[in-house]
Amino acid sequence: MTPVTGDSNYAPSTTTDPTRRLAARAIDVVREYGAGDNRVRALDGLSIDLFASRFTAIMGASGSGKSTFLHCLAGLDQATSGTILLGETDLGRLGETSLTATRRDRIGFVFQDGNLLPHLTAGENIDLSASLAGRRPDRAWRSELVERLGISDRLRHLPAELSGGQRQRVAVARALLGRPDLIAADEPTGALDSASGNSLLELLRSCVEDYGQTVVMVTHDPVAAAVTDEVILLRDGRAAGTLRAPTHDTVLEHVGALAVRPGVTA
Repeated sequence: MTPVTGDSNYAPSTTTDPTRRLAARAIDVVREYGAGDNRVRALDGLSIDLFASRFTAIMGASGSGKSTFLHCLAGLDQATSGTILLGETDLGRLGETSLTATRRDRIGFVFQDGNLLPHLTAGENIDLSASLAGRRPDRAWRSELVERLGISDRLRHLPAELSGGQRQRVAVARALLGRPDLIAADEPTGALDSASGNSLLELLRSCVEDYGQTVVMVTHDPVAAAVTDEVILLRDGRAAGTLRAPTHDTVLEHVGALAVRPGVTA
């Protein structure tokens, strides 16, 4: 088996390389739901480093905690204990108003279904965060985005009038408009056909290469994971290793191993 770095006792990386800036970090994060006999520990002391200007996939079997982690990372859910850092900002120490502002200004979201407001046009959905903040978007940047994403002729259309791929392109434009510190993508290709999914993956890849964005994507798809810079593997709410320069075959190999082994070792 192709080796990966790390094991079931994975600890966050440390580096003195100034070119590898940390975009976000999870430190000993626990997330529990319910109480008593019904308590479920979705994250069990998870520690992960996410570096800036990289495309990272989070993978694991169903119930491994990958979506829970992404929601905690993006401030959509709160860890029971442990620390989530976005840059130097500890999300757990923010009040609701500050957390809302952080989500709006520093995190871009791309969900499986696009999560567009159905009564707003594509253009209005793109501008939504800026509108809620009382700001005018950078018009030159907005024009570049919609042209690059191929949706400049669809801005007056409602989401119901767009294809699945077009809705996801609108979601990417919305996520990028404020030049966020991090883009959180939760199964972004899950509802798309293969051609639309591949196109979206190319767009997310270009966000990193052309715009220097940091993209963190939860996926179960080895095709999607193979376009990323690295895959962080989860098992039972813990990090089980990191796969560098993933390929379709190595992703299949290691994700399959997680189902039958207690950890993936180097």
